[in-house]
Amino acid sequence: MKNEKKLNELLLSWENTYKKGQLTLWIFMALQEGEKYVDEIKDFITKKSKGTINCEEQSLYRALRKYEHINVLTHVLKEGNKGPNRKYYYLTNLGQELFNEFVDRNIKLFFSTEIKNILKLKEQ
Repeated sequence: MKNEKKLNELLLSWENTYKKGQLTLWIFMALQEGEKYVDEIKDFITKKSKGTINCEEQSLYRALRKYEHINVLTHVLKEGNKGPNRKYYYLTNLGQELFNEFVDRNIKLFFSTEIKNILKLKEQ
């Protein structure tokens, strides 16, 4: 029981650190489908990560402002349901290039047979 508790503590610590670094990837993945406003991005992240990645709106807004400032994404204003116009975010050409390069260098390696074997994943 003591080892199980220690394992859970270590796992939670590792996951929290891991998840903090994942927000950019998940935002960019959400925008691969096209323009989205904040709630849609948040829902995408929650659903596609099967609830393992959750982000607070404040963190999401902060990240979106940062990425807009460095010109990797931008927004257009569109009519909201009832209130003010909504910001619909989308990747700029630079943002799309950045995402593609990141995936090529950091994500695609997980699809190699060698890494799949290390992770004990079977070919589909």
